[in-house]
Amino acid sequence: MEKITVIGAGTMGNGIAHVFALNGFLVKLVDLSTEQLDGAISTIEKNLERQIAKGILSEPEKQSALNRLSTTTSLGEGVLNAELVVEAATENLELKLGIFKQLDVLAPADCILASNTSSISITRIASVTTRPAQVVGMHFMNPVPVMKLVEIINGYATNVEVTQRIVEISKTLGKVPCVVSDYPGFIANRILMPMINEAIFSLYEGVAGVVEIDTVMKLGMAHPMGPLQLADFIGLDVCLSIMEVLYQGFKHQKYAPCPLLLNMVTAGFRGIKSGEGFYKYLAGNKELVPGDRFRRPVN
Repeated sequence: MEKITVIGAGTMGNGIAHVFALNGFLVKLVDLSTEQLDGAISTIEKNLERQIAKGILSEPEKQSALNRLSTTTSLGEGVLNAELVVEAATENLELKLGIFKQLDVLAPADCILASNTSSISITRIASVTTRPAQVVGMHFMNPVPVMKLVEIINGYATNVEVTQRIVEISKTLGKVPCVVSDYPGFIANRILMPMINEAIFSLYEGVAGVVEIDTVMKLGMAHPMGPLQLADFIGLDVCLSIMEVLYQGFKHQKYAPCPLLLNMVTAGFRGIKSGEGFYKYLAGNKELVPGDRFRRPVN
């Protein structure tokens, strides 16, 4: 397998394209927006430069990776000869179902269709295709070039040979694959998101402030990043979407999103991507500053 198509040129999509191209695959990156595609190639180039600066990569290796990348706004052109498609569009069920319906028609009959979804059912996605045995979850972690894990999700009908091929491809990318079953949130987000949601509830109920909550988890539990800072990094809208998937999937109150999270997303406070969430992200400011609504007296 050498011809890969990545659908979606956002943060995850450009990271996935980056690692595939760097590891010898021919990659077509597809997005509706030419501007988004140009931005993705620019981001990939900058990230490759960072790898050169760290001594991980050479200039010829960078150039070879870029030469293996091409872009298009046409889905049909993008998947014409694809052997594997990795969908990395926005975490929205209807959007993903629409994409997979099109992929089923446009992609070659033997092409594997993978989704980078972080919580949406692979079985549900596969159900809109005529090839559910060839549909699988391939959930990369952000930032993709750095994080080693790939969570591989078996839909109810996923063929074991398809899963094994994705496991081997993940290893080729220098990743560590973990195969899990298709239940809400899989493993990564079934465990992570309720922890983040509980941290938001602790803030909402006035138990502690933003800095205190994150400091306890960093220094007490050796987390590299506090749960509220991590929520900002992931995107509060994404966190809310995943919590809603968990809540709808399990129908258990422990997965209900915190009202504060819902209010923040509704008001447009989505974390780093909007410039403010639990913290404010000011240009050139290297120090984390809590958002105006979360300022507390210093202990």
